[in-house]
Amino acid sequence: MEPGEFLIVVGAFFFAALVKGITGLGFSTTALPFIVYAIGLKEALPLLILPSVVSNLIVMRDAGHFRATLMQFRLVYAAAPVGIFIGLALLMWLDPAISSAILGLVLIIYCVIAITQPAFRLPTALARRLEIPVGFTTGLVNGVTGSQVMPVLPYLLSLQLDRNVFIQAINISFTISSGVFAIGLAWVGLFTFDTTQISFVGLAAMLVGLKLGIPIRRRLSQSSFRRAVLGLLMLLGAGLVLRPLL
Repeated sequence: MEPGEFLIVVGAFFFAALVKGITGLGFSTTALPFIVYAIGLKEALPLLILPSVVSNLIVMRDAGHFRATLMQFRLVYAAAPVGIFIGLALLMWLDPAISSAILGLVLIIYCVIAITQPAFRLPTALARRLEIPVGFTTGLVNGVTGSQVMPVLPYLLSLQLDRNVFIQAINISFTISSGVFAIGLAWVGLFTFDTTQISFVGLAAMLVGLKLGIPIRRRLSQSSFRRAVLGLLMLLGAGLVLRPLL
């Protein structure tokens, strides 16, 4: 990795952790576009595993409600690993430009949903029937693109959960997906000793960003900052979609 690329990776970890500290989510989704631009999608995915898991665990510790949330959404979490391994197989088969374009589309959809935050609530019976499809599809998208937010994020938003329960639920999903994703990346030969070393450097940047982000949440308008971040992510997503055409 060239020095310039390395600085982009570390900066992406720091910025994504800052966002994570303020909003409680979005570490991988925020960091990934910057790293993809610098070194490519397949090279970027393994670097996110360790910092992502640690940031998730820190936020989960603060949110509480761990055991009850884990049991409530156990079918969502159980279905995700199957989708991840199928998605990783597709990742190795697809052209990297196509995978990047898919990631761009996922980012745009994520941003639109996060900005609008639809107020509808899924009926309880329908929400239960959707648990396995949502978990499997989230894993599939995760395996192909590295993004962990679709469609589990809009699904959880539609349930009108308490804020801490929502943060706990989404971060349990992120953590399980990251662990399975690491195994899958090692299986396809993308998770190596070198990527682990870079991840440890990224971990330090992540901890600094997270430590700064959590106090900012108390002093800054979260909605304004989050809208600005989502606008930036939408531009990055559009760039990834258009890059194969340029």
